Amino acid sequence: MFGRTAWVASIAVVLAGCGGARLPAPHAAPATLESIIAQPERVPLERKLDGVIEAVNQGTVAAQTSGRVEAILYDVNDFVPAGAVIVRLRSTEQHAGLAGAQANLSEATAREAEAQTRYQRIAELYQRKVVPKATLDEATANRDAAVARLNAARAGIQSAQEGVAYTEVRAPYAGIVTKRLVQVGETVGPGTALMSGLSLQYLRVNVDVPQSIVDQVRRLKKAAVYFGERRIEATHVTIFPEASTPSNTFRARLDLPENAADLYPGMFVKVGFVTGEAERLLVPAKAIVARSEVTAVYVLDASGRASMRQVRLGDHFDDRIEILSGLVAGDRIALDPLAAMQALPRISGSLKSGS
Repeated sequence: MFGRTAWVASIAVVLAGCGGARLPAPHAAPATLESIIAQPERVPLERKLDGVIEAVNQGTVAAQTSGRVEAILYDVNDFVPAGAVIVRLRSTEQHAGLAGAQANLSEATAREAEAQTRYQRIAELYQRKVVPKATLDEATANRDAAVARLNAARAGIQSAQEGVAYTEVRAPYAGIVTKRLVQVGETVGPGTALMSGLSLQYLRVNVDVPQSIVDQVRRLKKAAVYFGERRIEATHVTIFPEASTPSNTFRARLDLPENAADLYPGMFVKVGFVTGEAERLLVPAKAIVARSEVTAVYVLDASGRASMRQVRLGDHFDDRIEILSGLVAGDRIALDPLAAMQALPRISGSLKSGS
């Protein structure tokens, strides 16, 4: 009896253990990833050439009056606001000239008032036939001469004021100082170069266009500047009307948008001139993942599983990048590489549990 009871108890324990065991979990479905289907698009066909950046506003400021350099307020690499005084000259002579012009103006004003009064008096006497016509003519001439001298004195004031203003040399536009050509204490005259500078607000690119594509470039007048991974559309394209004799190339000038960051005069850049249109496979830049020297995207299969695929990149078009190889039209790619990468371990774990 005891043996039978023990046997029944052992069977119950085994059954209880089997009832508590869990079956293998089904394969976990991968998380839904935001994606797009890669399709070719018509984009501009470009011919890339080398160009050099230059500042639209650049030049050398020269003295417009004589004097000794009293102060130099800015140096090389300093930013200068528009209208700021950059060099100050000794102005004793110019202020003396202004004082003399003011004295001449005061005298001319008094002489003109006296001549006007005398003319009015002589004109009244002439109307009453008290004085002859010759006296009136003399008074008229004296009045006109006094008015002329007053106008000359006023012009002298403007000239003297301009001479004083010339002793403070001001920046014609906001920019950066590139050269300082004088020292404090030097004597300068009209035309003496004082300081050179340029403005980074407006830049342009000079490039030589081959004769073989100048007709398309002249017709379309569309171009972009490539700098690193940036693509900057030119706001205006100017093609010079004659070819350079040694190279038979046409000079082109591309105006860039205002305040183009990270670009400086003298830098070499690539310039893409639009010569037509072509179909290219483009994907959003945010879908590209870079690991060391490898660039790739995450491609989704029919079941939504992601896999990394290496690609070769081409040109940038705003927020999209051309794919030269690694993808074909119709491939579905994940827009969030981080989410696709995080889904890979879960998919791998599901595959192991199902094996």
